[in-house]
Amino acid sequence: MLDGALALALPSKYGQSLSVDKGDIGKINWTAYKHTGEVWFKVLIDITKSDRMIPLSIENSYDKGLEKAHTLTKILVEAQKLNPTFLSVEQGYTIDTKLDFPTNWGLGSSSTLITNIAHWAEVDPYSLLWNGFTGSGYDIACAISKQPLTYQLRENQPEVKQIAFNPNFHESLFFVHLNKKQNSRQGIKRYKALIKNDHTLVEKISQLTTEFIQVDSLNQFETLLRKHENYIASAIQLEPVKEKLFSDFNGAVKSLGAWGGDFILATGEKAYVEEYFQKRNYDTIIPYNKMVY
Repeated sequence: MLDGALALALPSKYGQSLSVDKGDIGKINWTAYKHTGEVWFKVLIDITKSDRMIPLSIENSYDKGLEKAHTLTKILVEAQKLNPTFLSVEQGYTIDTKLDFPTNWGLGSSSTLITNIAHWAEVDPYSLLWNGFTGSGYDIACAISKQPLTYQLRENQPEVKQIAFNPNFHESLFFVHLNKKQNSRQGIKRYKALIKNDHTLVEKISQLTTEFIQVDSLNQFETLLRKHENYIASAIQLEPVKEKLFSDFNGAVKSLGAWGGDFILATGEKAYVEEYFQKRNYDTIIPYNKMVY
């Protein structure tokens, strides 16, 4: 997608909410809640400086609290650059966010946050993403949509088309969490270091996407999954997850997002899939229709 390949994107039913209320003048009191209702991250931000925002205090029983604070203030500063009327120093704000999913699932805590802040600031979410960070932007499209879509970058502009994608074999599709979260930025960095505008690869992936949309049998779908895995494995010089971890699995396995963590897509009969992965201590197994709109 970074180089313009056509992608099939499936928005998740899990997301993140953001609420805005009044607060102490010149400050943002930001509290992020986990899906359990437990406070995940809490920061007080000074917004009175014209050129920057300053985290005044951070309450976080988890790691990387300062990094989270700096990332958040960076998003807010970029939003203010896009809309100078955003965040008046004569006002104060109390912000609450809440995830619908565990923080280690990698389902888009950053992209949904950027999208929510863009909506609040009345700015373009893609511009907000690309002014401060990297990425193809497909996860922004997913955060906005509630139905499957195709996503493609054309001349650095997102082209989004909502589509009808509801495979008749969806009862044989499962999302399995690998019990660790992969850093997407590291995945992008690796990709850029290895791939230099490989137009052949872009064409192959785009063709596979077209075939994925049209497929009408599980066997065909599994064949396409294997092709996709092999193309990407060869390009980024990493072993496919099935060969690395699940070589004896009787079905197809597809890495999702940056390779090496978060979820995989596995195909097969429900009882078999659940038994296979649970025996290997992968207990988060979500049926397709529970995950995807």
